[in-house]
Amino acid sequence: MEIKFEEIRDQDLPEVKKIYDWYVANSTATFHTGPVSVDQLKEFLYTAHPVYKSYLIFAHTDIAGYCFLTYHKKRQAYDRTAEVTVYLKPEFCKKGIGQVALGWLEKKASGSGLKNLIGTISGDNEGSIALFQKAGFTKCAHFKNVGEKFGKVLDVVSFQKEI
Repeated sequence: MEIKFEEIRDQDLPEVKKIYDWYVANSTATFHTGPVSVDQLKEFLYTAHPVYKSYLIFAHTDIAGYCFLTYHKKRQAYDRTAEVTVYLKPEFCKKGIGQVALGWLEKKASGSGLKNLIGTISGDNEGSIALFQKAGFTKCAHFKNVGEKFGKVLDVVSFQKEI
């Protein structure tokens, strides 16, 4: 399967929002509990940022999902670190696309001078945990019972990779 990446533009955000809103409504991959607006999406997913890049993921000519680098924390001392995120449409999961996307983001992050990548994952998201471990990320934090969604109390785990 041919996988390609294109930088997300403002006009792509409604499509990105549809993918994200599916995860909001159907999973604990995000701790948002209701649909987000495009303006809310822009609070953590950037278009045309010089370092924190966002990409649509294409499998052949179909949009398979999106991925992005964003601030780990908005303090200058953290400027060497980025949070990394991948969301795939459900029908494109478990096909190796997430692995390719993490590799793409790592290359882009390294080229932008970033030194650390962090993935923050719901503790019950076994698929994402396996994906990050397979990509060489190591568990660096485990926050117990910090979120609640769908009546379930959830842990949050963080995985880190130095690049």
